[in-house]
Amino acid sequence: MKYVLKLLVVLGLLAQCLHATAADTTPTDDAVVRKLLVQAILSTGDEQQKLLSQVGDTGSKIAGDVLKAWTREEIYIYPEPDGTKVPVTLEDAQDANGKARAIRVDNGQFVKDASGKELRFGDSDLNTADSDMRLRSSISQTIDTLALSSPDRDTRFSAANKLGNSQKLSYIPILQARLAKESDSTVKKAIQEGIASLQINDPSPVVQITAVQQLQALDSMGDLDNLQKLAANKKTDPKVVQAANLAIGSIQTHIWWVNFYGTIFRGLSLGSILLVVALGLAITFGLMGVINMAHGEMIAIGAYTSYVVQNVFGTGFSFAITLPFSFFGKPLGFSMSLPGLNATGAFYQSYFLFAIPLSFLTAALAGLILERTVIQFLYRRPLESLLATWGVSLVMQQLFRMVFGANNVQVNSPTWLLGHYTFNDISFGYNRVFVIGFAILIVFGTWLLLTKTPLGLLIRAVMQNRSMASCMGVRTSRVNMLTFAFGSGLAGLAGAF
Repeated sequence: MKYVLKLLVVLGLLAQCLHATAADTTPTDDAVVRKLLVQAILSTGDEQQKLLSQVGDTGSKIAGDVLKAWTREEIYIYPEPDGTKVPVTLEDAQDANGKARAIRVDNGQFVKDASGKELRFGDSDLNTADSDMRLRSSISQTIDTLALSSPDRDTRFSAANKLGNSQKLSYIPILQARLAKESDSTVKKAIQEGIASLQINDPSPVVQITAVQQLQALDSMGDLDNLQKLAANKKTDPKVVQAANLAIGSIQTHIWWVNFYGTIFRGLSLGSILLVVALGLAITFGLMGVINMAHGEMIAIGAYTSYVVQNVFGTGFSFAITLPFSFFGKPLGFSMSLPGLNATGAFYQSYFLFAIPLSFLTAALAGLILERTVIQFLYRRPLESLLATWGVSLVMQQLFRMVFGANNVQVNSPTWLLGHYTFNDISFGYNRVFVIGFAILIVFGTWLLLTKTPLGLLIRAVMQNRSMASCMGVRTSRVNMLTFAFGSGLAGLAGAF
């Protein structure tokens, strides 16, 4: 147990390290953002362009919403009684007269009169904020750059890729300015790739060669097509073509190694599940000599247990079965309903921690029942056990169809197992890492059980010489029951994974 606890702690720390991401930017205060937006809407010319640039550095969601409304001409100017101009937006919900409440951009409150009554306006009651083609282009650029300053790392990463693929050289200074502030290595690499991807379209061969060499140093797989087009263009400078061909060869080699190691990792994760399946077979067949054709159904029991546990943590689970028989003209059947916990948040996401042991216990119980009702009468009779367990497997399959339906059911991974960790462009999914780690834990636990515990000693004694173990006072029937249940429980764990 001491070793198991240590391994669980290590796995937990690994998951936290993989999943944790720190916010790299501090969002600007909403009041400051709203003030900048009001000034930008009411100003003109170069001052307006300067204010939009400052808004783009805030990373504020409020700024993005207001700017998008501005591009749709949904920003209106409300003149207050003292002559002050207040930019507002109109609510989507309208009254019977087609009028809606106005929301002030400067504080997010509804526009009210002197008595505190909320005012309502139609589209034609207020003038829209000025905008022209040049201004809308600037607003669109500000919206694109807003995401570069977002507190969320994934948002910044996506924005860097979007701007880098835009083929607009005007984004180069924006990306360079953000590069100096960025602290996350993944986002920083995306920004560097974006800058270099834009610079390969520069008219200067010197700049192009520098950009190509940068893409080669970064192993930029996403720019492979751009480099191939650059090298194939007959108008491209020969020195640029030479640098592009070198970069193409280097990136293609990098892609080969990424695919190689990625395939190994995916193979390990899938092999880990098969290892747990095989471990159960090694116990039921390798140790006990029982050919269990229902082993796959034990895997299904573990999988369906995870599904039921997930539903119990949600809205609940229920089913009804109608049998093809009748009694005095009434069809026979039965039903069951498990109330849901209606859990949310972290408690709901923890359902998988309960599903794992329950999958083992449910499959082990099914294996115990199978051993007591069928297998115990067929030891040392492999052909009979094969036929009997095959028949049991058919019955269990039909039960699964009747309870859960013929279609696959959906089991969602908890949020803490979603996502991935990328190292040198090789993606390590958290769920796959978890499966590999837990498979190692199961193998280690099985080895401890069979070699370091009294039960393991009894199992090995009974399987090696059943008659001698029985003469020594070992309850062989109980050992058989527990051994078969343990092998079935391992299959249930494979189903959960």
